[in-house]
Amino acid sequence: MSVRTGAQYLERLQKTPREVWLRGERVDDVTAHPAFARPTARIAALYDMQHDPAHRNVLTRPGPNGPVGTAFVAPASYADLVARREAYRLWSEATLGLMGRSPDFLNTTLLAFAEEPGVFARLGSRYADNVVRYYEYVRDNDLFLTHALITPQTDRSKGSTAQADPFLHMGVVAETADGLVVRGARMLATLAPMADELIIYNLPGLRPGDEKHAAVFAVPIETPGLRLISREPFDDGTRNRFDHPLSSHFEEADCLVVFDDVLVPWDRVFLHGDVALANAMYVETNLRQHTAHQTGVRGLVKMQFVTGVAMKLAQTVGIDGFLHVQQKLGELIAATETCRALLRAAEIDHETSASGRSVRPGFLPLQTLRMHLSSSYPRAAEVLQTLGAGGLLMMPSAADFDSPIGGDIARYFQGAAGLDATDRVRLYKLAWDLCGDGFGQRAVQYERYYAGDPVRLYSMNYLAYDKTDAFALVDRALALAGDPAQAVAEVRP
Repeated sequence: MSVRTGAQYLERLQKTPREVWLRGERVDDVTAHPAFARPTARIAALYDMQHDPAHRNVLTRPGPNGPVGTAFVAPASYADLVARREAYRLWSEATLGLMGRSPDFLNTTLLAFAEEPGVFARLGSRYADNVVRYYEYVRDNDLFLTHALITPQTDRSKGSTAQADPFLHMGVVAETADGLVVRGARMLATLAPMADELIIYNLPGLRPGDEKHAAVFAVPIETPGLRLISREPFDDGTRNRFDHPLSSHFEEADCLVVFDDVLVPWDRVFLHGDVALANAMYVETNLRQHTAHQTGVRGLVKMQFVTGVAMKLAQTVGIDGFLHVQQKLGELIAATETCRALLRAAEIDHETSASGRSVRPGFLPLQTLRMHLSSSYPRAAEVLQTLGAGGLLMMPSAADFDSPIGGDIARYFQGAAGLDATDRVRLYKLAWDLCGDGFGQRAVQYERYYAGDPVRLYSMNYLAYDKTDAFALVDRALALAGDPAQAVAEVRP
């Protein structure tokens, strides 16, 4: 099998019923449920793009059994990195940068794992074999993965092992002849109800004693005992697309994943029981570069989008001629272009893998971009709120236009330069969905914490930074001062 169509993606979801809970009720078919149908259709449209003659040469590459997604193929040169950026851009623009877990995201993780099987081989060769085999399975079947990396926010003053319930945080209960038995919970599985597979791995930070919580594996979403508890949706299927143009299309279900003694077959286990290796894996597989490349492109598209909305909104009511408004819009443009520059710096300053057969984008520019997005996107939403001001709070509904008060709507909601009320209200509704509605606030929170705790990120940036060049400049400057007595003698009359 090669790249799937949207219809094949939807058909597989229908044939693999999963345990999804929403508002206390079990969802039988996510492709038909009002809260999931529209975003599921959006993902299906991404798969269809891989077959569109206008896009397929960018979104796919030759594989062993036919075309495969570009994100699955290791880049061998700078030109390949640029081509990957273009593939990421096409899918990001199709979702306006608002779907942070499009299928290409975790495809890059699997590529990173398969590129560094030696990391997993430290626990035994079968684990490295499992990683490569699973990567090939997902690639050749064009599956859609989600992940859940974070433990539930219960008592955050204690590690996983010290919790009141030893399996409140997901952990391995038993090792059997058939595989690992896993119990407990993880979060935050975005788009899990409409994904094919779930992959679990650890962020660095496990402590000695957390061995049962050190596990890397993958299972189908429909695995018995795997339960998805979805947050309340911002769109439950009742919102019309004029009043809610974004949330009615791009809702991403976020889920708590409950493992109720789930059996993970041995061929789906990539690592377990080794805290040091679980902590090292995240860095040593270089998945940070591969995933950050994809999400950096998506972040750039998202910044372009919110900046475009802000500029357009300013024009509709004639405030773009004011200096303080231009200053804010210029700030957003600078933040957006910083994203673009960091992406290109990462591609130009790329690294070569240990094998010498592939390359990956440079780490430092991408890590800087991650930190930049955690503050620049929330700031962009704040600027949009400021420019929209009270107008964002008083837009009429779609139903008002064709009603006895339609004349009032047409008269009092028109914009500058003859802009009619329909176009102005449509834009303000878009802006509110992006910066004020619950959907928009979720997008802000998502970017703020997407890469982890910003404080910890900045701290790690300092600790890991190569200070050699900076200190060399300081030493050169200090040498100018010389010895105190000599310095005084040199200028003494």
